[in-house]
Amino acid sequence: MIALVTGASQGIGAACAQALSAAGHRVALVARNESALNDVAASLAGESLVLPTDVLDPAALEAAFARVEQEWGPVEILVVNAGAAMSAPLVRTTDEDWQRMLDLNLTAPFRCLRRALPAMTKAGFGRVVVIASVAGKVGGARIAAYTASKHGVIGLVRTAAAEVARSGVTVNAVCPGYVDTPMTDESVAHISTGTGRPEAEAREILANMQPIGRLVTVDEVAAAVMLCVDNGAISGQGLNVDGGAVQS
Repeated sequence: MIALVTGASQGIGAACAQALSAAGHRVALVARNESALNDVAASLAGESLVLPTDVLDPAALEAAFARVEQEWGPVEILVVNAGAAMSAPLVRTTDEDWQRMLDLNLTAPFRCLRRALPAMTKAGFGRVVVIASVAGKVGGARIAAYTASKHGVIGLVRTAAAEVARSGVTVNAVCPGYVDTPMTDESVAHISTGTGRPEAEAREILANMQPIGRLVTVDEVAAAVMLCVDNGAISGQGLNVDGGAVQS
């Protein structure tokens, strides 16, 4: 099948691309960093397509989907992983901070779904998985913009799933806790700078926020994505992959 993964140059996106490729799917890799995408492509088991793209640019996003259709055909599996985080008290969150989180974590996924779903519903098969966060399930201090964007994208997933429920298409969110990724490295550095604690101690703080006492691995997140891809009876869900931090 034909898969497209956004944010595929590192971390969760790269792990999802590798899992999809290992399962025999062709994988289109979307992110801004072409060099990193080429490295991921070289690690895949099967055929890939490298598409350097800024998902915040609607024309560039459209061109990426069109290129996949031209080379292979319509996207059948869509993994929307591109995203970012930021931390600031709500009263010090600027309009620019707020808009950046909404643009990347909510509006870009909306555009991806809007672009991919018509071909999927026409074909009578499709799988969409959005990488959200447990911050889409509960509030947290100092992450108002990020939390709002992730709550929003889970709502988007649920609505889309309801609309396509009888078409053979499923739409789900996977909601990780703190994952061992470059994004978490940035959080560790931010905590260390803000508190004066060593980075190792800051990383332990984040690890202990999961009841399992460690960071989630990218492969564990990718396994949850593959569950959503393989099981047609799972739809409209936000699957927590957080070591038991948020029970639902």
